[in-house]
Amino acid sequence: MLELHCHTTYSDGTLTPQQLVAAAVDKGVRALAITDHDTISGWDEAISAAQPHNIEIVPGIELSTVHNDRSLHILGFYPNPELLDTPLRERIEGRFRRARMMVEKLAALGYPVELPTLGEGMAPGRPHIARALVNAGYVKSSQEAFERWLGDDRPAYVDYEKFSIVEGIDLLRSCGAVPVWAHPYLFKGGKVEDVLKEMVDAGLMGVEVYHPTHTRSHIENLERLCAEYGLLMTGGSDYHGPSPSGVEGTTLNMLHLSIDLLQPIKQLAKKM
Repeated sequence: MLELHCHTTYSDGTLTPQQLVAAAVDKGVRALAITDHDTISGWDEAISAAQPHNIEIVPGIELSTVHNDRSLHILGFYPNPELLDTPLRERIEGRFRRARMMVEKLAALGYPVELPTLGEGMAPGRPHIARALVNAGYVKSSQEAFERWLGDDRPAYVDYEKFSIVEGIDLLRSCGAVPVWAHPYLFKGGKVEDVLKEMVDAGLMGVEVYHPTHTRSHIENLERLCAEYGLLMTGGSDYHGPSPSGVEGTTLNMLHLSIDLLQPIKQLAKKM
Protein backbone atom coordinates (compact mmCIF):
# COMPACT_ATOMS: atom_id res chain seq x y z
CA MET A 1 0.00 0.00 0.00
CA LEU A 2 3.08 2.24 0.00
CA GLU A 3 4.92 3.65 -3.04
CA LEU A 4 7.99 5.74 -2.24
CA HIS A 5 9.57 5.96 -5.71
CA CYS A 6 7.52 7.15 -8.72
CA HIS A 7 8.04 9.44 -11.70
CA THR A 8 5.79 11.67 -13.78
CA THR A 9 6.04 13.57 -17.05
CA TYR A 10 7.91 16.28 -15.16
CA SER A 11 10.96 14.04 -15.52
CA ASP A 12 11.10 10.73 -17.40
CA GLY A 13 7.71 9.23 -16.51
CA THR A 14 4.98 8.76 -19.08
CA LEU A 15 2.01 9.67 -16.84
CA THR A 16 1.07 13.15 -15.70
CA PRO A 17 0.80 13.64 -11.93
CA GLN A 18 -2.99 13.39 -12.24
CA GLN A 19 -2.77 10.16 -14.23
CA LEU A 20 -0.24 8.71 -11.78
CA VAL A 21 -2.52 9.45 -8.84
CA ALA A 22 -5.46 7.83 -10.64
CA ALA A 23 -3.36 4.74 -11.38
CA ALA A 24 -2.23 4.58 -7.74
CA VAL A 25 -5.80 4.80 -6.50
CA ASP A 26 -6.76 1.98 -8.85
CA LYS A 27 -3.94 -0.19 -7.45
CA GLY A 28 -4.89 0.41 -3.83
CA VAL A 29 -1.93 2.64 -2.93
CA ARG A 30 -2.51 4.64 0.25
CA ALA A 31 0.66 6.76 0.23
CA LEU A 32 2.38 7.84 -2.99
CA ALA A 33 5.72 9.62 -3.25
CA ILE A 34 6.38 11.88 -6.23
CA THR A 35 10.13 11.55 -6.80
CA ASP A 36 10.93 13.07 -10.17
CA HIS A 37 14.54 13.51 -11.23
CA ASP A 38 15.91 16.87 -10.06
CA THR A 39 12.51 18.58 -10.01
CA ILE A 40 9.60 18.98 -7.61
CA SER A 41 7.26 20.59 -10.12
CA GLY A 42 4.75 17.71 -10.09
CA TRP A 43 3.86 17.94 -6.41
CA ASP A 44 1.04 20.47 -6.55
CA GLU A 45 -0.80 18.72 -9.37
CA ALA A 46 -0.51 15.37 -7.58
CA ILE A 47 -1.73 16.81 -4.27
CA SER A 48 -4.75 18.41 -5.98
CA ALA A 49 -5.56 15.17 -7.81
CA ALA A 50 -5.31 13.16 -4.58
CA GLN A 51 -7.69 15.31 -2.53
CA PRO A 52 -10.92 13.51 -3.56
CA HIS A 53 -9.33 10.14 -2.78
CA ASN A 54 -8.03 8.51 0.37
CA ILE A 55 -4.41 8.74 -0.75
CA GLU A 56 -1.52 10.65 0.81
CA ILE A 57 1.07 12.37 -1.38
CA VAL A 58 4.60 12.17 -0.04
CA PRO A 59 6.65 15.08 -1.45
CA GLY A 60 10.00 13.85 -2.70
CA ILE A 61 12.74 14.11 -5.29
CA GLU A 62 15.37 11.86 -6.87
CA LEU A 63 18.59 13.85 -6.97
CA SER A 64 21.27 12.99 -9.53
CA THR A 65 24.82 12.90 -8.21
CA VAL A 66 28.12 11.50 -9.48
CA HIS A 67 30.37 9.17 -7.51
CA ASN A 68 33.47 7.44 -8.85
CA ASP A 69 32.51 8.80 -12.29
CA ARG A 70 29.18 6.95 -12.19
CA SER A 71 25.64 8.19 -11.73
CA LEU A 72 24.28 7.71 -8.21
CA HIS A 73 20.74 8.72 -7.27
CA ILE A 74 19.62 9.95 -3.87
CA LEU A 75 15.97 10.18 -2.89
CA GLY A 76 14.92 13.04 -0.63
CA PHE A 77 11.63 13.01 1.28
CA TYR A 78 9.77 16.04 2.68
CA PRO A 79 12.16 18.79 1.49
CA ASN A 80 11.28 22.46 1.93
CA PRO A 81 10.39 23.54 -1.64
CA GLU A 82 11.37 27.17 -1.09
CA LEU A 83 14.90 26.16 -0.10
CA LEU A 84 15.19 23.82 -3.09
CA ASP A 85 13.99 26.22 -5.78
CA THR A 86 17.28 27.89 -6.73
CA PRO A 87 19.51 24.78 -6.48
CA LEU A 88 17.09 22.77 -8.60
CA ARG A 89 17.00 25.41 -11.31
CA GLU A 90 20.75 24.93 -11.59
CA ARG A 91 20.36 21.13 -11.71
CA ILE A 92 17.71 21.33 -14.45
CA GLU A 93 19.87 23.72 -16.50
CA GLY A 94 22.66 21.16 -16.19
CA ARG A 95 20.31 18.44 -17.43
CA PHE A 96 19.48 20.54 -20.50
CA ARG A 97 23.18 21.08 -21.22
CA ARG A 98 23.78 17.33 -20.94
CA ALA A 99 20.82 16.51 -23.19
CA ARG A 100 21.98 18.96 -25.85
CA MET A 101 25.44 17.40 -25.82
CA MET A 102 23.94 13.94 -26.38
CA VAL A 103 21.82 15.28 -29.25
CA GLU A 104 24.98 16.80 -30.77
CA LYS A 105 26.78 13.46 -30.47
CA LEU A 106 23.90 11.67 -32.17
CA ALA A 107 23.95 14.19 -35.04
CA ALA A 108 27.69 13.63 -35.49
CA LEU A 109 27.00 9.89 -35.66
CA GLY A 110 24.45 10.50 -38.41
CA TYR A 111 21.25 10.31 -36.34
CA PRO A 112 19.92 13.85 -35.95
CA VAL A 113 16.99 14.35 -33.60
CA GLU A 114 15.40 17.30 -31.85
CA LEU A 115 15.22 17.52 -28.09
CA PRO A 116 11.51 17.48 -27.19
CA THR A 117 10.02 20.75 -25.99
CA LEU A 118 9.53 20.55 -22.24
CA GLY A 119 7.45 22.80 -20.02
CA GLU A 120 8.50 24.88 -17.05
CA GLY A 121 10.10 22.82 -14.30
CA MET A 122 10.46 19.68 -16.43
CA ALA A 123 13.80 17.86 -16.31
CA PRO A 124 15.10 16.26 -19.54
CA GLY A 125 16.73 12.84 -19.44
CA ARG A 126 17.92 10.07 -21.69
CA PRO A 127 14.43 8.55 -22.04
CA HIS A 128 13.28 11.75 -23.78
CA ILE A 129 16.08 11.40 -26.33
CA ALA A 130 15.40 7.69 -26.70
CA ARG A 131 11.77 8.43 -27.56
CA ALA A 132 12.94 11.01 -30.10
CA LEU A 133 15.08 8.33 -31.73
CA VAL A 134 12.09 6.01 -31.89
CA ASN A 135 9.90 8.75 -33.35
CA ALA A 136 12.56 9.46 -35.98
CA GLY A 137 12.50 5.82 -37.04
CA TYR A 138 16.12 5.07 -36.15
CA VAL A 139 15.20 2.36 -33.63
CA LYS A 140 12.13 0.32 -32.76
CA SER A 141 12.24 0.85 -29.00
CA SER A 142 13.77 3.02 -26.29
CA GLN A 143 15.64 -0.04 -25.05
CA GLU A 144 17.33 -0.35 -28.43
CA ALA A 145 18.26 3.34 -28.31
CA PHE A 146 19.96 2.79 -24.95
CA GLU A 147 21.72 -0.35 -26.15
CA ARG A 148 23.07 1.33 -29.27
CA TRP A 149 23.78 4.92 -28.25
CA LEU A 150 22.53 6.21 -24.89
CA GLY A 151 23.51 3.62 -22.30
CA ASP A 152 26.51 4.08 -20.04
CA ASP A 153 29.72 4.03 -22.12
CA ARG A 154 27.76 3.99 -25.40
CA PRO A 155 28.73 6.41 -28.24
CA ALA A 156 26.27 9.22 -27.45
CA TYR A 157 26.44 8.99 -23.66
CA VAL A 158 27.39 12.10 -21.70
CA ASP A 159 28.20 12.08 -18.00
CA TYR A 160 26.15 14.09 -15.54
CA GLU A 161 27.76 17.36 -14.53
CA LYS A 162 29.87 16.83 -11.43
CA PHE A 163 27.74 16.91 -8.28
CA SER A 164 29.12 14.71 -5.53
CA ILE A 165 27.25 12.53 -3.07
CA VAL A 166 28.47 14.84 -0.30
CA GLU A 167 27.02 17.85 -2.11
CA GLY A 168 23.78 16.00 -2.81
CA ILE A 169 23.28 14.84 0.77
CA ASP A 170 24.21 18.29 2.10
CA LEU A 171 21.69 19.93 -0.23
CA LEU A 172 18.87 17.62 0.81
CA ARG A 173 19.58 17.90 4.52
CA SER A 174 19.90 21.69 4.30
CA CYS A 175 16.40 21.72 2.78
CA GLY A 176 14.96 19.60 5.58
CA ALA A 177 14.77 16.43 3.49
CA VAL A 178 15.52 12.88 4.58
CA PRO A 179 18.21 11.58 2.15
CA VAL A 180 17.92 7.94 1.03
CA TRP A 181 20.21 6.03 -1.34
CA ALA A 182 18.09 4.90 -4.30
CA HIS A 183 18.43 1.34 -5.67
CA PRO A 184 22.01 0.73 -4.38
CA TYR A 185 22.57 -2.40 -6.45
CA LEU A 186 22.03 -0.50 -9.69
CA PHE A 187 25.10 1.61 -8.90
CA LYS A 188 28.10 0.46 -10.96
CA GLY A 189 30.85 2.58 -9.42
CA GLY A 190 31.84 0.59 -6.36
CA LYS A 191 30.98 -2.07 -3.82
CA VAL A 192 27.71 -1.31 -2.02
CA GLU A 193 29.23 -1.75 1.43
CA ASP A 194 32.08 0.67 0.69
CA VAL A 195 29.93 3.33 -0.92
CA LEU A 196 27.32 3.11 1.83
CA LYS A 197 30.00 3.82 4.46
CA GLU A 198 31.02 6.95 2.54
CA MET A 199 27.42 8.08 2.28
CA VAL A 200 26.71 7.46 5.96
CA ASP A 201 29.77 9.54 6.83
CA ALA A 202 28.30 12.29 4.59
CA GLY A 203 24.97 12.21 6.45
CA LEU A 204 22.83 9.61 4.64
CA MET A 205 19.74 8.67 6.65
CA GLY A 206 18.19 5.77 4.76
CA VAL A 207 18.43 3.15 2.03
CA GLU A 208 15.94 2.04 -0.60
CA VAL A 209 16.04 -1.61 0.41
CA TYR A 210 13.01 -2.79 -1.55
CA HIS A 211 13.27 -2.25 -5.31
CA PRO A 212 12.23 -4.41 -8.30
CA THR A 213 15.86 -4.99 -9.32
CA HIS A 214 16.97 -6.18 -5.88
CA THR A 215 17.24 -9.91 -5.32
CA ARG A 216 16.42 -11.61 -2.03
CA SER A 217 20.12 -11.68 -1.12
CA HIS A 218 20.42 -7.96 -1.96
CA ILE A 219 17.47 -7.17 0.30
CA GLU A 220 18.81 -9.26 3.16
CA ASN A 221 22.22 -7.60 2.92
CA LEU A 222 20.71 -4.11 2.84
CA GLU A 223 18.46 -4.90 5.80
CA ARG A 224 21.55 -6.02 7.72
CA LEU A 225 23.46 -2.86 6.77
CA CYS A 226 20.55 -0.64 7.77
CA ALA A 227 20.45 -2.31 11.17
CA GLU A 228 24.22 -1.92 11.52
CA TYR A 229 24.19 1.81 10.71
CA GLY A 230 20.80 2.67 12.18
CA LEU A 231 19.35 3.70 8.82
CA LEU A 232 15.74 3.97 7.66
CA MET A 233 14.50 1.42 5.15
CA THR A 234 12.33 2.48 2.21
CA GLY A 235 11.10 0.95 -1.01
CA GLY A 236 9.18 1.53 -4.19
CA SER A 237 8.55 0.24 -7.67
CA ASP A 238 10.49 3.08 -9.37
CA TYR A 239 7.38 3.38 -11.52
CA HIS A 240 7.71 5.36 -14.75
CA GLY A 241 4.32 4.47 -16.23
CA PRO A 242 3.60 2.49 -19.39
CA SER A 243 6.06 2.89 -22.24
CA PRO A 244 4.88 4.84 -25.32
CA SER A 245 4.16 1.48 -26.95
CA GLY A 246 1.81 0.65 -24.08
CA VAL A 247 4.08 -1.98 -22.54
CA GLU A 248 4.33 -1.73 -18.77
CA GLY A 249 7.46 -2.87 -16.95
CA THR A 250 7.17 -2.34 -13.22
CA THR A 251 3.67 -1.87 -11.81
CA LEU A 252 2.37 0.20 -8.94
CA ASN A 253 2.12 -1.58 -5.59
CA MET A 254 3.98 -4.57 -7.02
CA LEU A 255 6.12 -4.85 -3.87
CA HIS A 256 3.15 -4.70 -1.46
CA LEU A 257 5.07 -2.58 1.02
CA SER A 258 3.59 -1.82 4.42
CA ILE A 259 2.45 1.72 5.13
CA ASP A 260 4.34 1.35 8.42
CA LEU A 261 7.61 2.14 6.59
CA LEU A 262 6.46 5.73 6.15
CA GLN A 263 6.07 6.72 9.79
CA PRO A 264 9.78 6.69 10.72
CA ILE A 265 10.52 8.88 7.69
CA LYS A 266 7.88 11.38 8.77
CA GLN A 267 9.20 11.44 12.32
CA LEU A 268 12.76 12.03 11.16
CA ALA A 269 11.66 14.75 8.72
CA LYS A 270 9.96 16.64 11.57
CA LYS A 271 13.30 16.77 13.40
CA MET A 272 15.21 18.16 10.45
